[in-house]
Amino acid sequence: DAVSAPAEAGSGPDHPDQAQLAEKAATDAQEKIEAQALPIRAYLDQTVVPILLQGLSDLVKARPDDPVEYLAAYLMKHNPKNKK
Repeated sequence: DAVSAPAEAGSGPDHPDQAQLAEKAATDAQEKIEAQALPIRAYLDQTVVPILLQGLSDLVKARPDDPVEYLAAYLMKHNPKNKK
């Protein structure tokens, strides 16, 4: 019987899917750390302001009876973090 050599340290996951998931987790963690390090205004400008301005523009055009509910639904529907 041939004995297989042990995996080298740092050789990575056995499956490409695991590697992709690990890389995505690392990227997400780094983005969160970077976002937390930003000054308040820069954080809002990068994360909330663009979608909020789009939602407010749409809100003004639609003039719904319940503008808060409309804006909330718009933000949930167009949340860039929920792309599928």
